[in-house]
Amino acid sequence: MYHQLSSLERVRTFQERHVFAVWDFMSLLKCLQRQLTSVELPWLPSGPTASRRLINEIVLVEESDELGEGYISHFELYLDGMARAGAQTTAVDAFLRLLGGGSSVADAVKAAEVPSAAAEFMAVTWDVIDNAPVHCQAAAFAFGREDLIPEMFEQVIKIEDEGGRLAVFKDYLARHIEVDGEQHTPMAMQMLIDLCGDDEERWTQCAETVQRALAARVALWDGILADFAG
Repeated sequence: MYHQLSSLERVRTFQERHVFAVWDFMSLLKCLQRQLTSVELPWLPSGPTASRRLINEIVLVEESDELGEGYISHFELYLDGMARAGAQTTAVDAFLRLLGGGSSVADAVKAAEVPSAAAEFMAVTWDVIDNAPVHCQAAAFAFGREDLIPEMFEQVIKIEDEGGRLAVFKDYLARHIEVDGEQHTPMAMQMLIDLCGDDEERWTQCAETVQRALAARVALWDGILADFAG
């Protein structure tokens, strides 16, 4: 997959689909924060204390990272990278507007005409969010997302730039390599250990969830490759 990103046009195609995976990464992250901490009123202590700290530290960076002279979420930084590269944001912009107007995720995906590869990937994530226990959600996050990102992005960041169009996108990738490889992956793994402990049944359930998450990721990559050919 990574070696097929050989032109600016292909990078744009990749971004136009992968941006939805970036968005639902944030949704899975916030789902875990809701499960492991108290975000409702009145406040009550909730969840394992170490996991509270870990998830809140990850949210802090992903939702409001300090870059340059200001703060920005990694999703918004990705959108900036798309704009700089000249990628189309029509579908993701429509998707966000629909969600802001009260549409369900499924309805917004359909109405915004989200590319099929991304739509199918998000369907798996949202099934985990809606139906899986918190330890399985943490497993999907740790092994299906955080553990993959540094290696994936280390390949993508090698893409030859064309006139600086990929500068912001590469900044995004470099930041993810830094925080995911050095900080967030160990945090996510520790959180999973805290949630499963010595419970073999939980670990088995986690393994099944991870297999499904990884299969969804492979299907997303295959779908993007098919779109390159098309």
